[in-house]
Parts: sequence; C-alpha cells; structure tokens
Amino acid sequence: MTVFHGQHRHSLLFSGITGANWGLDSYMSRGGYAQLKRILTQKVLPDEIVAEVQASGLRGRGGAGFPTAVKWGFMPKNYPGQKYLICNADESEPGTFKDRDILRFNPHAVIEGMAIAAYVLGTTVGYTYIHGEIMAIYRQFEQAIREAYQAGFLGKGILGSAVDFDLHAVHGYGAYVCGEETALLESLEGKRGQPRFKPPFPAQRGLYGQPTTVNNVETLAYLPFIMAMGGKAYADLGVNGAKGMKVFPVSGDVERPGCYEIPLGTPFKDLLAMAGGVKDGRVMKAVIPGGVSSPVLPAGVMMELDLDYSAITEAGSMMGTGGVIVLDETRSMVSALLNIARFYCNESCGQCTPCREGTAWMVRLLERIAAKKASEHDIDLLDAVAAGIQGRTVCALGEAAALPVRSFLKHFRHEFLACCVGHGGAPVA
Repeated sequence: MTVFHGQHRHSLLFSGITGANWGLDSYMSRGGYAQLKRILTQKVLPDEIVAEVQASGLRGRGGAGFPTAVKWGFMPKNYPGQKYLICNADESEPGTFKDRDILRFNPHAVIEGMAIAAYVLGTTVGYTYIHGEIMAIYRQFEQAIREAYQAGFLGKGILGSAVDFDLHAVHGYGAYVCGEETALLESLEGKRGQPRFKPPFPAQRGLYGQPTTVNNVETLAYLPFIMAMGGKAYADLGVNGAKGMKVFPVSGDVERPGCYEIPLGTPFKDLLAMAGGVKDGRVMKAVIPGGVSSPVLPAGVMMELDLDYSAITEAGSMMGTGGVIVLDETRSMVSALLNIARFYCNESCGQCTPCREGTAWMVRLLERIAAKKASEHDIDLLDAVAAGIQGRTVCALGEAAALPVRSFLKHFRHEFLACCVGHGGAPVA
C-alpha cells in the first residue's frame, strides 16, 4: 500500500508517481495475481469469496452504489447455458475520470478482479466495454489482456485448473447513455445504444439473452485487495463508520485537480485540503459531490459532511460516481446549470418523450434566463419541466438531467431570479 499526499492507494497504485509501471511484471512484483493463484490452487469456494466481499461492504462504484455481493447473488448458479461478466468502463459523466486512471495505471488489477468475479459467478466469457474517447488507454488495456493470456491468467485451464475465462476489450463510440448497463448491452450486441425496459434485469436476460452481471471498473479493481487483506480489514479502512476505500476525482475550482484515493467517511474538508483548497484563495460557493447527475449542495453544507453514502444522501444529494466538482464565488450558477443541461440534451438517446423533449425545453428556458429575457414564471416552468421528466423514463438519464436543475433552483434560486425581467434582467417593455 502506497501513501501519496495523504492517500492510501490500491486501485490507483503508482498513479502520479511513475505512470510507467502498469505492465504485468510490475503488477506481479507488488503481489499481482497472487489472489487468483491462491483461489484456484487452494480451490477456495465461490461462497467463501462472496462472504469476504460481503464483509468488505463493497458497493458498486459506477454511481448506483448497490452492494456488490448482493448483485452477484442475482446470477443463477446452475444455469446450463453461457453466462457473461461485463466491466463497465464507459465512463463519460462530466466530473468523473477515475476509471480512466485505474485502467491507465493499474489495468491488471481490473483483469485479476474480473477473473476472480468470473470464477465466483461461474462464467467463462467477459467483456470490458471502454469509452470510445480514450483510445490510447483502450489499446493499452488490450496489451494488458495479451500479457495476461501469455502468462496463463486468462484463457482455457487458467494456471492448470479446470477454470476457463476469456476476456475481450470492446470500445464504445462516446455515447454517455451507454454507461447505463442495458444500453451498454445493446451496443455490445451491435445495436443502437438505447436502454432496455426492466424487468427482465441483466442477471435474468442480459447479453445475447443470457444471464449477465455488470460491474464498474473501480468495483472490480478492489477485489484482489479485498481478497488479500480480508473483507473485514478492507471495511475497517473506512473511517467515521464508513467501509473501505473510494477514488474521488476532483475538478473545478481547486488548486490540484485529480484523482484522490481515500477512506470512505473522510471529511470533505480533508479532501479539499488534499486538492490544495479553492483556487487562488477564493471562497467556495457550491459543490457537486458525485458527478453532474448528483444534486448540487451549498458550500456550507458540504464542508460539514463526511464522504459517505448515507451522509451525502441525508444532505439531499448522492455519492454517485464520487466525481467532486468545486464551484467558487466567481461562478454563475445559471451558466453552470445551462452547461449541464446542454450536456444531457445532447446525450439523450431520444427513446423516451419526457427526456427527449424535456431536456430540450430545459435548455431553451435556461438560455432565456441566461440572456436575461425570462420572467419569474419561467423559473417555475423550468422546475415543472424537470419534475415532469423524473420517474417517467426507461433509464436514469432523465432523472440525471432533472436532479441538477431542481437542486440548483432550490439552493440558488436568487441567482436565477436576478436574471429575470423586473429583477435585474431586461427592463419590462
């Protein structure tokens, strides 16, 4: 375990230190693939691994935060046909760039984690679906897969055992919606990346109609470390009642943007200090704590919070991907929200009318407000349009588009009102 600027790096080992140690030899020199070897040579039972993962408290790191051991339990054990394991590396939410760095600096941790998960789930085929705008990292990951095959960690009869696992890398084409697991499956099948209706869920009917488990990059990368130290020991790395570690990508108005791997439960103010504080010594206005789909929180609220799933939820936002975006006193909340709304409007797949039409409506209303040509009624209409999207779409993109709007209006309505006619906007005609 390497300590780097107050961090405890596992999945991001060597990130920011050398950047050249991602290969197989380096990974094995620090204990890489030892857990896969132990599991297969000592014939550790899948249920024993599940018990360790459950004890670790590991939750999905892709945004939903669903308990990993519980999700694995949905996969049928005695299914007679092919089952699949998918690593979701289609990271594309603004403010989120942790998976990119894990794949860049420690790809073999992901591969070993996938091999362990595949053994537990009883599947022999896996895919890593990588966002299409990071092609250099995609090609490097393909090289890491080749190294793993050559060393006998992938393929038929891994390490002389009866366990088979073939892993393939597939790149997307830059569509944000393909980060939704069923849209990702559609894309893998060569179809347009549109979310599926659920149920059936992927564990029942996933890739090519077969049972499928989809886990995030960071989730899978932690599995070798959990198996090495034990589930309880991993859980105990968390502080203030939280369990385990988390990578937090920090961006916005901070002195040192980047990825910070720290214990869950760490006070937000400590993470902000690691990132060098607010840029140029300015005052912090607000924080988006989990990627742009998570509701914004005022600075005063955020400074009192620990970085824990329950604490952030109780404050009215969510952990999400952990993508922390800091906004200082110079930022216009109207402009910031317009930027976010344009993203969701552009990335809507168009399948659901509330999302397809509603996101466009929100952009037009925000453009009127930003141009100081709106009335106070337009603010209420904006909130109503966002409310009309929530809960009415096949996937969570509609919810992700609506939550920022409603939270910005809740906490910073005065800035939007100041842009309206009669309140600082254009004079009444």
